[in-house]
Amino acid sequence: MNGAQAVIRTLVGGGVDVCFANPGTSEMHFVAALDDVPEMRAVLTLFEGVATGAADGYARMTGSPAATLLHLGPGMGNGIANLHNARRARTPLVNVVGDHALTHKRLDAPLESDIDALAGTVSGWVRRSLATSQVGADTADAVAAATRGQVATLVLPADVSWSEGGARAAVPARRPTPQVPAAVVEEIAGVLGGSTVLFLGGDAVLEPGLRAAAQVAAGTGTRLLSQRSPARMQRGAGLPDVLKLPYPPESARKQLDGVRHLVLVGAAEPVAFFGYPGMDGRLVPDDCTVHVLTTPAEDGVAALQALAELAAPDATPQVAQARRPELPTGELDTRALAEVVGALLPERAIVVDEALTSGHFLPTATVGSPAHDWLTLTGGAIGQGMPVATGAAVACPDRPVVSLQADGSAMYTIQALWTQAREGLDVTTVICDNSAYAILAGELAAVGAAGGGERAGKLLDLGGPALDFVALATGMGVPATRATTAEELAEQFRTALVEPGPHLIDAVLPRG
Repeated sequence: MNGAQAVIRTLVGGGVDVCFANPGTSEMHFVAALDDVPEMRAVLTLFEGVATGAADGYARMTGSPAATLLHLGPGMGNGIANLHNARRARTPLVNVVGDHALTHKRLDAPLESDIDALAGTVSGWVRRSLATSQVGADTADAVAAATRGQVATLVLPADVSWSEGGARAAVPARRPTPQVPAAVVEEIAGVLGGSTVLFLGGDAVLEPGLRAAAQVAAGTGTRLLSQRSPARMQRGAGLPDVLKLPYPPESARKQLDGVRHLVLVGAAEPVAFFGYPGMDGRLVPDDCTVHVLTTPAEDGVAALQALAELAAPDATPQVAQARRPELPTGELDTRALAEVVGALLPERAIVVDEALTSGHFLPTATVGSPAHDWLTLTGGAIGQGMPVATGAAVACPDRPVVSLQADGSAMYTIQALWTQAREGLDVTTVICDNSAYAILAGELAAVGAAGGGERAGKLLDLGGPALDFVALATGMGVPATRATTAEELAEQFRTALVEPGPHLIDAVLPRG
């Protein structure tokens, strides 16, 4: 068995049986070994950022790692933005990066680079495999490291792959999730009340955690808020509706105004995305005490259930009632787009939200839709939406995936459409086409920069020439239509949801 075969057999033995790949010369023995291990599904992507984002989406929905296969340092660099998002989501992901043969490293060939340094910026675990006899054990350690909620990067030299002497290794059993001591739960129970907020993230925004948190809120008057961008949130009819902390710092501060105790449950203390002149980036009021019920690595569900049993044993959690907005008519704007989605969202949908400024009305419009999963842009590196939707569809082929995608960030990783077509994935992409980097217009004013100039405006405008998303999608094998009214969007969205395979709708919104 050569080294590449040992890597793949170890991955499969450890439950990692999907690999999103964009390989090159140094990975050819890995590619060839796929024929020897049919249990590994290899999914080709046309850009490394699609591979890394798809692996992120797959793992968010399964809870188990996917693998990537990237080519040397430049391939790693191309994939790093969505690895950053995966790190922020605490996604389990095994990142395999090929490298030059050990004997070739000294020659400083054109593609030689410091892969370890690149990997270290987004990985919680990095190792370079230096011997074929050890490569199975290195791979097993990578899988074990990934399952702890991090990116694990294994650097795989070409000669370690092609040499004989590899052996499959057993992946260690997954460690139990750490539990919070009863004394911590008792301490938090003592600060619950109307001036307290449970700030939810991680496993606390999945159904069991939401129900327990809502029980606490119902019995004590404690408020609930969630992180702005949770990796995966379950919501819809029959589930507690939890407001997300707003993006603008001023709005976030208003939500936290008067809070005297902020209890973190699987979430970090909220801060502003950016620094602004004359403004403190910390959002928590100065007279507010921050408590930690659970860190992101601890069992938030069990802690919330214990807290509910202690502080509100007889309370009934409030849940969202089934309701849908009426289908809108006339002008297609962001409110109408949200109402179409809310009115027609199918049961068990997975919504991938990178609508950005066009998504303002989506939470209200979908709160009473059939229960669904909502995946968000965790790390702020745009271009995540379509790759994450691709991975989610691979993970859950029996569920419809709706990808709500801003037009500017769509162009970062639009190659994901080709992979969706090749794999026949059930993804409906709605492009929120306002022909602008609209969010940056607000940021230009927020940072106090001079605005309104023609040259500055050109850097925020996506016109001249206009992007033709219908042509781009059909050119990659995805059926596409354009909607300019609310009625057209509803008709096209309804059709896309019932027809198999991927579809794209270019929803033309008011400019900017």
